[in-house]
Amino acid sequence: MSERPADPIRPTDDAARALARDLITRTRFAALGVLDPETGDPVVTRIALVPGPDHVPLTLISTLSTHTAAMDANPACSVLIGEPGAKGDPLTHPRLTLQARAETADKAALRAHYLDLYPKAQLYYDFGDFRLVRFRPISALLNGGFGKAFRLIPADLVA
Repeated sequence: MSERPADPIRPTDDAARALARDLITRTRFAALGVLDPETGDPVVTRIALVPGPDHVPLTLISTLSTHTAAMDANPACSVLIGEPGAKGDPLTHPRLTLQARAETADKAALRAHYLDLYPKAQLYYDFGDFRLVRFRPISALLNGGFGKAFRLIPADLVA
């Protein structure tokens, strides 16, 4: 009889929660995965990202973009947060895969907050075709580097 392989997912602890929150707080770009409403095929794009006041990630996106139409058709999405560092194997750097629902956020109310964290958006924040999207977490997978995998729930991600 063969033994079952050991579960690679570690029990979630305070260090994992802190790392996930830190990634959300300091990351300014992320990869967004959505499903194309016409074909059902996955689409991935790069987005700007800031933490909301409640630490739920926010992005400012054009309503003219393909990924916005995809989120309108199906708000289920995935956001990969965390970039490899300048040195070393990119797979050893921490990253957080957020499984989320895209929701329209109050663009006017969050203007100062967003622009304080991402001032370059001042050029287009007030354009009529841009809206603010909040990624409400459903679950998350944290890879803190080799051998450091964790499953997180929404409560793990907010301070």
